[in-house]
Amino acid sequence: MRKKLITVAGLALAVALMTTACFAGGSGGDGKILHTNNSSEPGSLDPALAQGTHESWVIDHTFEGLMKKDQDGNLIGGMAKDYTVSDDNLTYTFELRDDVKWSNGDPVTAHDFEFSWKRVLDVDLGSTYAYQLYYLKNAEAYNTGEADVDDVGVKALDDTTLEVVLEEPAAYFIELTAFYTLFPVNKKVVEDNPDWAKQPETFVSNGAFKLTEWNHKANILVEKNENYYNAKEVKLDGIDFAIIENEDTAWQKYQADEFDFLYPLPQTIVADLQEKNDPELVIGEELATYYYNFNTELVPFNNAKVRKALTMAIDRETITSKVSQGGETPAYGIVPPGIPNEDGEDFQGAQGAYFEEDIEAANALLEEGLEEEGMTKEDFKATILYNTMESHKKIAQVIQEMWRNNLGVDVELENVEFQVKLDREKAGDYEISRAGWVGDYVDPMTFIDLFVTDGPYNDSGFSDAKYDELVNIAKTNVDPKVRFDAMREAEELFMDNLPVMPVYFYTKPYAQKSHLTNVHKVVNRDPSFIYADID
Repeated sequence: MRKKLITVAGLALAVALMTTACFAGGSGGDGKILHTNNSSEPGSLDPALAQGTHESWVIDHTFEGLMKKDQDGNLIGGMAKDYTVSDDNLTYTFELRDDVKWSNGDPVTAHDFEFSWKRVLDVDLGSTYAYQLYYLKNAEAYNTGEADVDDVGVKALDDTTLEVVLEEPAAYFIELTAFYTLFPVNKKVVEDNPDWAKQPETFVSNGAFKLTEWNHKANILVEKNENYYNAKEVKLDGIDFAIIENEDTAWQKYQADEFDFLYPLPQTIVADLQEKNDPELVIGEELATYYYNFNTELVPFNNAKVRKALTMAIDRETITSKVSQGGETPAYGIVPPGIPNEDGEDFQGAQGAYFEEDIEAANALLEEGLEEEGMTKEDFKATILYNTMESHKKIAQVIQEMWRNNLGVDVELENVEFQVKLDREKAGDYEISRAGWVGDYVDPMTFIDLFVTDGPYNDSGFSDAKYDELVNIAKTNVDPKVRFDAMREAEELFMDNLPVMPVYFYTKPYAQKSHLTNVHKVVNRDPSFIYADID
C-alpha cells in the first residue's frame, strides 16, 4: 500500500515519489524513499518508554546515543567523540562532539543526557526499562523512592562533558550507552511539552532521520535529518515504515515492488526462497531466544514438574525445520549462541543442553506435578497467548498438537496485537504466552538478568533468592572468571526450574531488493538503513 503523503511535511516527498522508478524506493528527483514494513503499531517512540522491536527499529533511525555500532558491529563514538574511565572502573567521563544538533537545530548537550537518564529513572514516568540504568550510583534508590534525583551518578560538568559514576563496575556499560533507553531527549522540548513524542509536529530527535508522519496503524514516515552531524553520508531522503500485521499481505506488497525490504517473512516463503537460493533472501544473525512464558503464579504452572513436562514434550527440531524454516536452532537454554565467554569460547556452546526431549519422562512428571496440585490431565486447561502473526500462530498450533499427542492435554490459542500482549503479560493476565528477547548488549547478562525477582520483563513471575544473588555477583564484579562462573550457575538454576520454555534461537531472515544497497545488520540490532542507498 502506497502511503498517503498529504501533510505539509510530506508534500515534497510526495512530489518526489511521482518521479520514481517502478520499484518502491526510486531515486528520481530528490526523493530516495525506502519502503518497508514495521508489522506492529508502536506503543511509544519515546526512547524512555519504548519496550519492543516494533518501536526500537524506528527509534534506532531517529535517535543516537553516546556510543553506536558501526556497520561491522564495532562499538564507536556516536554523540560522544571520546571517553575516559577511572582506575577503579567506576567513573566514566564522556566528551561530546562539537557539531551535534537536534532535528530542530538546538545543540545536543551533556545536560540533555543528564536530564534524559534521570527522567528514565523517575518513577512517575513509568519506564519499564529503568533497570538498565541501575548501574548508575543511587539510580535504583532514586527509582524506588529511597534517594533524591541529585544523588544519581550522572552529571553534566559543562555543555559537552558528561560524568557518569557507577554503583559497581559493569563490564558492558560502554556498550549499554548504545542502547535506546539511554538515548537522549531534548531537555527543553520535553519540559515544555510532556506529549512531545505523540505527534510528528512536536517530535524532536538527534539521529540520522526525523519523524515527519505517523498515521496510526497505517505508516510511519521519517525523513533525512539535515542537522545530523554525519548527514553527508546518509543517502536516503526518507524511510516509509508501513504497519501491516499480516505477513502474507506484506509479502504480496514486496512481490509487487511496493517494498524494497521486508521483515518478517512468512515462514513458507523463507523455505521457498532458501530452496531456490534466491539472492534477495538474507539470513541475518540474531542474538535472540524464542520462548514461552509460564505464569508461575497460577495453578498448575506454579509447579516446576508441570513446566518441565510441557518443556520436554515438544520436538524443537520439527519446529525449526518444518515450521519456522529460517535456519533457527533448537534452544535447550535461555542464552543464545554468539556471546563469547571469558576464554573466548561461545557461552551457549560451552554450556550445552540443560534438558532433553523425553515424552515418557514428561508424562510421568506431568502426572506427578498435577497430582501435587490436586489435578489430573482431564482437569488441565490453558490458553497460549500470542501476538497476531502467522508465524506465531503456526508455531502455537504445532505446540498445541504436540502437547495433545504427547501428553494428552488440550490448550486453546488466543491472538492479540503485540502491544496488547505486552500489556497483558505485565498485568499477569495470561497462562502461557509467546515471548522473545533480543539481547540489548553482547553479554549473557542481557538474558540472565531478565528473570530476577520482580524484574520488569520477568513476566513468568519467577523468584529465587540464590538466582538473584548470582546475578548480583556477575553484575558487580569485573573479574571475568567470577562473572562467568556466576552466570553459568544462574542459568543452570533457572533451567532447572524452567519458568519459561525455550523453543529456538532466532535468526533474522529478510528480503532485500537488488537496488537497495549498504544495509547493515549487527548481531543484536535490527537491520539499519542509516547508510543504505537505492540505485
